[in-house]
Amino acid sequence: MNKEKRYEIFSRLRDQNPNPTTELDYNSTFELLISVILSAQATDVSVNKATAKLYPVANTPEAIYKLGVKGLTPYIKTIGLFNSKAENVIKTCKILMDQYGSEVPGERAALESLPGVGRKTANVVLNTAFGQPAMAVDTHIFRMSNRTRIAPGKTVLEVEKKLMRNVPKEFLLDAHHWLILHGRYVCTARKPRCGACIIEDLCEFKDKTEYD
Repeated sequence: MNKEKRYEIFSRLRDQNPNPTTELDYNSTFELLISVILSAQATDVSVNKATAKLYPVANTPEAIYKLGVKGLTPYIKTIGLFNSKAENVIKTCKILMDQYGSEVPGERAALESLPGVGRKTANVVLNTAFGQPAMAVDTHIFRMSNRTRIAPGKTVLEVEKKLMRNVPKEFLLDAHHWLILHGRYVCTARKPRCGACIIEDLCEFKDKTEYD
């Protein structure tokens, strides 16, 4: 795909949604971090349902750490992998308290050193909370990047690096959100809604569907 096509794609996505953001509900950088940890292999909807009950009770490292694994688990038991996530969240709270003054660090290495925080989670926090250009490649972005040929790659990291190179700079900060939302609601896994897609004429996917 040439750069002119990529520019037009992101221009249209921006026109459609000028101020995109995550669908996770949060009111602080710490809440965002915890929600993203909980969202691994889970839907944003399921995480939001859980944190709607958790955060009014505990939404700081100290408060969640005080709950402990046994106290935290009932709040997140509807989320996949809740046992391991509960342990990671409690360990992360302890590290934030001990090493970072209960603040979420804004550096990749520091974020990735926290239990339950991998590269994708770190990218979400860096991008959404700290306004840094970063690309959290989830299944939606991976699928869409390959289908459209915006940034084809065989691995998540390869797609991430290509996106960071290929997305025009003026769109880079919000591109992560546009791609996720488009992949979640339009360029869906089983049957993409090509007939309802604002970039259908620019997309290089060969097996377009006729239905919206």
